[in-house]
Amino acid sequence: MAPRTIFLGRLIGLFALILAVAMLADKPNGVALYRAIAQDHAMLFVLGLIGTVAGLAIVLAHQVWSGGALPVMVTLVGWIMLVRGVAILFLAPAATVRLLDWLRLDDWFYFYLSLPLVLGLYLTVRAFAARPGR
Repeated sequence: MAPRTIFLGRLIGLFALILAVAMLADKPNGVALYRAIAQDHAMLFVLGLIGTVAGLAIVLAHQVWSGGALPVMVTLVGWIMLVRGVAILFLAPAATVRLLDWLRLDDWFYFYLSLPLVLGLYLTVRAFAARPGR
């Protein structure tokens, strides 16, 4: 497996795990945090910039669509981060608040956080088990 894939798998996996566990530990504050960020245009813009840069970095450095599930997942996460970052840059705060309402964040909080938790667990385990090749 390519060293870059292993590094990115570990980085993304550990980050997703840490973020999901931290948010799962305190649902009321997690929901409040999402709502506060959604109403803060400056914070949304900064998060959009960070997501766009991180997504671009992964997309430009790791365009691997074959070779197993781990490299494809890393590439897919990069594209998702890029698209989400750009969307955040262009969404108005009011639209973001409406999106959170439409997604029923309060009701589906644990389900939504189970996605990065499972993804993080998968990427972390697979990337730490992988042996560098090429």
